[in-house]
Amino acid sequence: MQTKAAILWETDTPWSVEDIELDDPGPGEVRVKLAASGMCHSDEHLVTGDLPFELPIIGGHEGAGVIEAVGEGVSWLAVGDHVVFGFIPSCGRCHSCSTGHQSLCDLGAVLGLGKQITDGTSRHHAQGKDLGLMCLLGTFAHHTVVNEASCIKIDDDVPLDKACLLGCGVVTGWGSAVYAAETKPGDIVAVVGVGGIGANAIQGAKLAGAKQIWAIDPVESKREKAMEFGATHTAASMAEAMEPLGQASWGTMANKVIMTMGVGQGDVLIEALALTAKRGRVVVTNIHPAAEMSANVSLLDLTLMEKQVVGSLFGSGNARSDIPKLIGLYRDGQLDLDGLVTQEYTLDGVNDGYDDMRAGKNIRGVMKYA
Repeated sequence: MQTKAAILWETDTPWSVEDIELDDPGPGEVRVKLAASGMCHSDEHLVTGDLPFELPIIGGHEGAGVIEAVGEGVSWLAVGDHVVFGFIPSCGRCHSCSTGHQSLCDLGAVLGLGKQITDGTSRHHAQGKDLGLMCLLGTFAHHTVVNEASCIKIDDDVPLDKACLLGCGVVTGWGSAVYAAETKPGDIVAVVGVGGIGANAIQGAKLAGAKQIWAIDPVESKREKAMEFGATHTAASMAEAMEPLGQASWGTMANKVIMTMGVGQGDVLIEALALTAKRGRVVVTNIHPAAEMSANVSLLDLTLMEKQVVGSLFGSGNARSDIPKLIGLYRDGQLDLDGLVTQEYTLDGVNDGYDDMRAGKNIRGVMKYA
């Protein structure tokens, strides 16, 4: 069939919205009519080359929609099912999946290739070329074909334009606070960067019982919005937060510091550790450029104060259990998905959405498809 998608042909160029040819789903695959896609900063990393995935590629990895067709061997999904995509597929059989770490599924090894998991070929084509898919999904499109390992079935009454956010930013941020940071009741938590991930780290810290949540971001409107998600204090930078956080914590500093900046910077890790209490933990969730191989760290501080630095992918969570769990919290009014959406766009407005993101205007832009 023919459909429409946003393609990145070369780095440092705009997204090109154009018609593509889409093959039928193969064995273990489904075709999905997308209802909406979140506009995550990770797709911007494709544009800048910080994530060196193979090009050309259809962007988008935060999507939800309705299944239109199923391939051979798919037994648990059917036409008409509503699904959210997990940006890391989960096979359920590898060591990571079977020990409760679906975010590290072995299938993640082929993310950068962007082709179908089953045979390494493409179902998406344009201008006579095969197209890759961001995180094997390609949600910047009206339709896509994906492997069943990337699908999480949800109830039909969940609004898909909100459910799409669960495919990356919500689980990643919430899990960074709840799972990776292991936030406990009474903790002091600092979240550095209030975008689609940071806003949910704040919500996760609040639900986990943190007594102080510091939202650190240079954009004033984001700091104001952070208070709506549960932040108790704000600062424009880690340097600005240092003294007031020290006073508010009686000198102990933050038990958890969660790094959710748009682009990670190794040279600011020393500031994050300075904000961190003895035996405290820094969680590095934000993506750093692939070519960055150094960080500015006081190793003496790390040793003498027994501080920890840990990485977190997809919030160190399990999408198949966490997405339904978070939908339940949304239904109960304990998780705000509606407030995350700053502005809506069409597929043709993809470049406008990323201009707004770069300008600091959005917590999360969402593209809605008719």
